Amino acid sequence: MSQFLRPARSTDAGKLGVILSEAVAAQSWKPCLHTGAEDIAHMGDLIDRGWVSVCERDETAVGFLARDRDLVQSLYVLNAYQNQGIGALLLEQAQSSQERLELWTFQANEGAQRFYRAHGFAEAERTDGAGNDEGLPDVRFVWVKSNKEPQNG
Repeated sequence: MSQFLRPARSTDAGKLGVILSEAVAAQSWKPCLHTGAEDIAHMGDLIDRGWVSVCERDETAVGFLARDRDLVQSLYVLNAYQNQGIGALLLEQAQSSQERLELWTFQANEGAQRFYRAHGFAEAERTDGAGNDEGLPDVRFVWVKSNKEPQNG
């Protein structure tokens, strides 16, 4: 089994749009606001901006992370590949190239909150959801790279 990260290509938009659509459908609490075609177009836009990294396993795109500088826009992994370290790999790549990251997740998404806390993110703010398209209460998380230098003993 070979697995690696790479920048997304325009030809990935369809595959990544499917990952996004699948993730929304898997959450009964999350409203479906966009069609599959709109998800594909959205992914194409993020790819064109150069924001997307893809995790590919055995020549299949199984997850992606979209990031605009220090703001993680989205992180999704195909349902069948979750809990296999793919999200961690994508997030760790983003952390390795930044001093600080922030992101939003929904309050109902307790699994995502556990995941981000396990990767060093701290809760910074909670809202009632008035500022997001779904109208769902959300949480902003922030991660800051540690400035501690290893001690030579």
